[in-house]
Amino acid sequence: MMSLMRYKVWFFVMSTLIILPGLFFVFTGGLKFGIDFTGGALLEYKFDNLVQKESLEEFGTVVPSGDNTYMIRTQTVSFEQLQDLKKRINEKTGNFTVRREENVGPVIGKELERKAGIALVFSCVMIVLYIAFAFRKVPKPASSFRFGVCAIAALIHDVLLVIGAFAIFGYFLGIEIDTLFVTALLTIIGFSVHDTIVVFDRIRENLPKHLSKKFETVVDISITQTLARSLNTSLTVVFVLTALLLFGGTTIKWFVVALLIGIISGTYSSIFNASAILSWWEEKLGH
Repeated sequence: MMSLMRYKVWFFVMSTLIILPGLFFVFTGGLKFGIDFTGGALLEYKFDNLVQKESLEEFGTVVPSGDNTYMIRTQTVSFEQLQDLKKRINEKTGNFTVRREENVGPVIGKELERKAGIALVFSCVMIVLYIAFAFRKVPKPASSFRFGVCAIAALIHDVLLVIGAFAIFGYFLGIEIDTLFVTALLTIIGFSVHDTIVVFDRIRENLPKHLSKKFETVVDISITQTLARSLNTSLTVVFVLTALLLFGGTTIKWFVVALLIGIISGTYSSIFNASAILSWWEEKLGH
């Protein structure tokens, strides 16, 4: 049996050190919202001739999206303005193929931002309620509510880590977040909770069997019994996502990157955060 819980303070310190750099960039303006949130036009063109990114920057914010293909982000344009813009681009670079042309108004962008926030909060509340109900028969003095709160603490760790990572990507690489990013966060929340519940369910099963042992010891036993399952499940997902990252194309690249970071973080946090916080909380209450 591994005695991981004796190092739980170090797990807390490690998680804090991992999250802090990303949060620094979040609060210093590194997190960049795409036009899904801010409103504007997104134009993606594949050019027949070799074109340098710098030659397109007069038309808006330019991000490479493939082989001689670029996305140009600019303010919302009317049909006439778009035709004029395409004419100017053609005169400067030569012929190109339209991959995408989208206009998103600022009102729609604000609505998406509000709904994304509501979706995240709603998910967290429902998870706490579900876990509190599912673990309601856990032996006293352990509390099903504490199980739920600890699961939320772990998923908040995962969400903050992914948001922080994209703040760093935004600052150094100009990467913007869009609705796919929100989808990735919600997926990560689901995976993180699934992994946490596997460990928590084993803790619940082991508590009646080891009433004479410390709660910390029961947690260590439960982690030892579920570690292989958690790692195997996570690795299969990581392998699939890695394949998508390598061969899935540029459209879903950053969506896959977000999932990869979140899945790896979720596996770590289920063991080293959720279980550690639960163990610490029960000890403080004198279990």
